[in-house]
Amino acid sequence: MMARIIWGLLITGAGAAIVIYTESVFSFFGSIDWAESWIPFYGGSRMGYKLLGVLLIIIGLLMMTGLLGSVVMWLFGGLFSGFVPSLPSSR
Repeated sequence: MMARIIWGLLITGAGAAIVIYTESVFSFFGSIDWAESWIPFYGGSRMGYKLLGVLLIIIGLLMMTGLLGSVVMWLFGGLFSGFVPSLPSSR
């Protein structure tokens, strides 16, 4: 449980740092070609980095609260429904 909280804090902190220091991240990593073409406002790449940071913050918070597995199964559970073993009938 403690490791989950520590990892969640690290991921949330990394996401917050990306959002706060977007210009430094952009200077270090450069532009993202697909973001420049698909996001027509706020420079594309900068908005892409901010969206990545917000996504990391959400993932970190979900990890800290223990809800990450539930949310992943809610989003992608339909893809894995064929892999769930069926329970034997009670006849």
